[in-house]
Amino acid sequence: MRIERIQLYHVAMPLLYPWRTAYGEDAVVESVLVEMSSSGVSGWGETSPLAAPCYSPEWAGGVFQVLRDFLAPRLIGEDIQTGKQLQERLAIFKGNPFAKAGLDLAWWDLAARLENKPLYQMLGASTSKVVVGADFGVMDSVDQLLASIGEAVQAGFPRIKLKFRPGWDLPMIRAVRQAFPQTVFHIDCNSGYRLEDAAMFRQLDEFGLAMFEQPLGHDDLLDHAELQRQVTTAICLDESITSLDKTRKALALGACRYVNVKPGRVGGLTVARAIHDRCREHGVPCWVGGMLESAVGVAHCVALACLPNFTYPADIFPSRRFYAEDLSEPEIVLTGAATVQALDQPGIGTSPNPDRLARMTRQHAVIEAAR
Repeated sequence: MRIERIQLYHVAMPLLYPWRTAYGEDAVVESVLVEMSSSGVSGWGETSPLAAPCYSPEWAGGVFQVLRDFLAPRLIGEDIQTGKQLQERLAIFKGNPFAKAGLDLAWWDLAARLENKPLYQMLGASTSKVVVGADFGVMDSVDQLLASIGEAVQAGFPRIKLKFRPGWDLPMIRAVRQAFPQTVFHIDCNSGYRLEDAAMFRQLDEFGLAMFEQPLGHDDLLDHAELQRQVTTAICLDESITSLDKTRKALALGACRYVNVKPGRVGGLTVARAIHDRCREHGVPCWVGGMLESAVGVAHCVALACLPNFTYPADIFPSRRFYAEDLSEPEIVLTGAATVQALDQPGIGTSPNPDRLARMTRQHAVIEAAR
């Protein structure tokens, strides 16, 4: 397909309540939506590095500028037939996986719409149903957390993820495990600790957690490998996995027993699928994470999570979990006790609502081929 036009929208979406993690707090989610057009058809992608470079070195305002000034012009007027070709075209620019992901995701949606196929089928998945888990950030009190966990257990979620940071750590886990001795839990540390904290993680082994997600530095592999040798609980890498090459090295070092794959963090669906395949070859299960995107970004995650090596319940949430109104429609809903269904429509099956998009847009740019 010949890429004729790319539109960029830097948006800010207000959350129902602040999202608290080891790296800070967000009251709004900042994303960049990408609309890519060819032959009168448009595809949509969304990349959500958040407002500040705290989760990763990228941030939404910077991603918008990189896309506008460098990446999008590199694709305009080009005939891009595969995701691999798109990635090769962008490879001259170092790093910036969130920025590259916006274009890659939009290309996949556009390609699927032009083929008149659902995206999950374009990716090679044979199922359209995704099992999801529950996820809770740092709260005002442990009692509030326990009440929320109780609701999630009652609703039938198969596993629960808990944000974990200094001051919201061992005593919290002890109270949670005492209240819910049989529930599957894992903790997400968001790079909040260092190898010097290994003794604490050895203490955590006694609580029977499914995994420690990204306990150490955001770009570290070596210390994670050492920590994995010291603990019995599986380590899952998230922030450290930013490319297929980083995945290869992590597997070679024995730095993890699970891999969390977020399309934005790794550079898009092309790379995410390759990481899935590499982990499957090595017997390392994966699961899909998210960045609190609108339904556009979440729909991409749903399609990806349909692939067979995504065996641990995904971090995919209904729109009303975080937003009074989703920027995109149709919004994401649960189709069972803890499942989300990929839509059997061309592409991702969802797109931004024009009025909401206009209201939430902070910056807009159009890049198009010369007539």
